[in-house]
Amino acid sequence: MAEVLVYVDHVDGAVRKPTLELLTLARRIGEPVAVALGGGAADTAAVLAEHGAVKVLTHDAAEYAEYLVVPKVDALQAAYEAVSPAAVLVPSSAEGKEIAARLALRIGSGIITDAVDLEASDEGPVATQSVFAAAYTTKSRVTKGTPVITVKPNSAAVEAAPAAGAVEALEVTFSAQATGTKITGRTPRESTGRPELTEAAIVVSGGRGVNGAENFAVIEALADSLGAAVGASRAAVDAGWYPHTNQVGQTGKSVSPQLYIASGISGAIQHRAGMQTSKTIVAINKDPEAPIFDLVDYGVVGDLFDVVPQLTEEIKARKG
Repeated sequence: MAEVLVYVDHVDGAVRKPTLELLTLARRIGEPVAVALGGGAADTAAVLAEHGAVKVLTHDAAEYAEYLVVPKVDALQAAYEAVSPAAVLVPSSAEGKEIAARLALRIGSGIITDAVDLEASDEGPVATQSVFAAAYTTKSRVTKGTPVITVKPNSAAVEAAPAAGAVEALEVTFSAQATGTKITGRTPRESTGRPELTEAAIVVSGGRGVNGAENFAVIEALADSLGAAVGASRAAVDAGWYPHTNQVGQTGKSVSPQLYIASGISGAIQHRAGMQTSKTIVAINKDPEAPIFDLVDYGVVGDLFDVVPQLTEEIKARKG
């Protein structure tokens, strides 16, 4: 069976969930070979093997921490040349898509971004995408070179499938461009204790109807009762009620959780583009004609300041 390269997204050896999802998808089209780079790369092997990686290629160098994405592209290209894979899978983060695009250009291959599913075919992997603000679902495949595919978080269930996970050192020669853009400083994001928005299984979002930054405490309380991430519409972000890093939509982040709860959000097309692939959608809005209700699985017509606190208390009571 052909090998499939999987780029590992990890933090100091802690593998992030989208990578484990990629391993699940990779097993459908071949044997996963993971590529882990930077500090703690070798520490990822056990988890990667547990989820199906037959081999783990590792490399650590100061360049990965000190410069932007080019050193990682150099390393992934080295892995591609060493393995000759049937496909290359990368998590669909902002950095992941840049790495994938640069790699595809270097190796003369086609690229598919933001896939939500993968399946095997005689002519190569077929990717499913949700396009045009999730109004259409398409299936496509790369016809030139080795497919480079980025996959959105929450596109597949994480499945354990123990494999050998043999660790091998990857030989990497950095290009002249690798040190072209140096990182001069980092500011750690303040931790809220909540899941990362794009990776969360449940997202609770607030919009214009929240009517003020101080009122987002109602949204946060519901999110915390569910162990969910907090999102916001562009209207709420533009008003300064919530940080831009939490914006869901066409100009914000795209999410695809198991459950999405929209509170006080009318459902403009820009917002729908960022959450329409959610598995189950619940909306709370006092306007029965709000466009969001055309999209939802369950709708509650009512004032969010009445409905959301009651929902929060009910969840706490059932959990308690």
